[in-house]
Amino acid sequence: MIAISLIPFLIHPSRKGNFLNPLHTSILLLVFFLFGQQVFNLLIAHLNHEAYNQITHALFIGREGERLLNAVIDNQEKGFLENSSQGRTNAINYRHKKPSFHNSFNHLYNLVQDNPAQIKQLDKIKYIYNQWQRELKQKALSGSVKNSALTKSTLFDSLHNEIEKLIQHEEMLLRVRKNRIQLLNSINTAINIFSTLIILLIAILNLQLLHWRVKLPLNKLTQVCKLWQAGQMEVQLSHSSIDEIGQLAGVLNAMADKTRHRQQSIEVRNQQLEDMISALSHDLRIPLLATRNTLDCMLKGAFGSVNDTWKEVFEEYHEANEDLLKLVELLLDISRYEAGNTCLMCDRLNWEKILIKVISQIKATSTRELAFVCKTSQLLPTVYGDELEIQRVLQNLLDNAVRVSKPNGEILIEITPYEQEQVRISVRDRGLGIAPQAQEKLFHRFIQGRGHRGRSGLGLYLCRQIIEAHGGNIGVESSLGEGSTFWFTLPSAINQVDSNDEQNINRCSNNDT
Repeated sequence: MIAISLIPFLIHPSRKGNFLNPLHTSILLLVFFLFGQQVFNLLIAHLNHEAYNQITHALFIGREGERLLNAVIDNQEKGFLENSSQGRTNAINYRHKKPSFHNSFNHLYNLVQDNPAQIKQLDKIKYIYNQWQRELKQKALSGSVKNSALTKSTLFDSLHNEIEKLIQHEEMLLRVRKNRIQLLNSINTAINIFSTLIILLIAILNLQLLHWRVKLPLNKLTQVCKLWQAGQMEVQLSHSSIDEIGQLAGVLNAMADKTRHRQQSIEVRNQQLEDMISALSHDLRIPLLATRNTLDCMLKGAFGSVNDTWKEVFEEYHEANEDLLKLVELLLDISRYEAGNTCLMCDRLNWEKILIKVISQIKATSTRELAFVCKTSQLLPTVYGDELEIQRVLQNLLDNAVRVSKPNGEILIEITPYEQEQVRISVRDRGLGIAPQAQEKLFHRFIQGRGHRGRSGLGLYLCRQIIEAHGGNIGVESSLGEGSTFWFTLPSAINQVDSNDEQNINRCSNNDT
């Protein structure tokens, strides 16, 4: 009744938003069911206790009835069959055996105090017994009848039959009560089996509810979040219920829409900035080239002789112009790679030739005395790529290593085979190293590395664009105080380049030297 009265409360409209409401209802019903089962078990235990007490009581009555019957038979046999040597009855022996009947009768009478029918039957037994005793006493004292005749008495037979009825009645009650205990045990077993099945069913129901109401929505939420993490912000959660998960799905969908619109706005703005940078770089390149040519002519005396003071000024202008021209060309190259308009020449790379050119250029432009150690494996797989672009990457890495190396230091260049038929090129310096938090952003735009203050921060970003266009990877391994190792990998065959970059390469001629 209590559980039924609570059901309207559990399904009240104000509680429909709780996605665990069915689970709470089933658990509450299970609690009430278990409570009812415990009450029933206590009732069965109480009834069993009463039945066992009644069986014990019946056993006591039966035992005392047997003793009463044995006392009657004992008085009938021993009291008169044991005679003296002169052939007369030993009355003392009779009086000595007589009290056993009264003891058993009193015990039996105390046991049946709560049963009027049995008390009435015991009164009848006592009356017959007294009549039989008077009859025997008169015959025994008169001595006119033989002992064999004394044993034959109608009252004794009636007394014997009444006691037998009492014993048989208790035996019948004992059987009935034993059957009752068996029935109670059977009912208890059936109820326990039924309760166990119900508990299992409710447990399975709760697991199913947890699966439907919690696990499945959370799995869908996790899948959609993974798609969002991959950049597919247009995917929406389809959970439409009004519970807490439905409200969470609505909030997350709104956040995803807002994030998607913001990303689209950022992409549009970035594209506009890239277009503007590309246009400005293209427009700046022409006047910068013209300025460089003019300064070259002026330094060579094409417009007349130049004294040392003006020559120094023109050289500074020329150097600044060259820096601006390199930055403009760098921006143009980055724009071409980002737009996918880069045309890569696919030649078989000659690493010895590339190393000689790069090291020669570094030595020509650097004022530091450094030792370049080259280690090239003899069993390198064949690698295809644009030799000028790869030379550009290697030169950039060596230039960075030179800037952070101490005078008379050593720079190690290694070219070794790498996993899955690739080649790994690494440049190791003995500089101060790079902090772990700075390593992750080192190959992004406008990130200045160690010793690069005042520079554009686009060199390593362009290196990443070039290597990725060739289907390889680039990275750094560094520890503070122990130097750094910049490395990049290249695939050994053209078909290992990813599909987007392969389209760029296929637009160019494939010249295999």
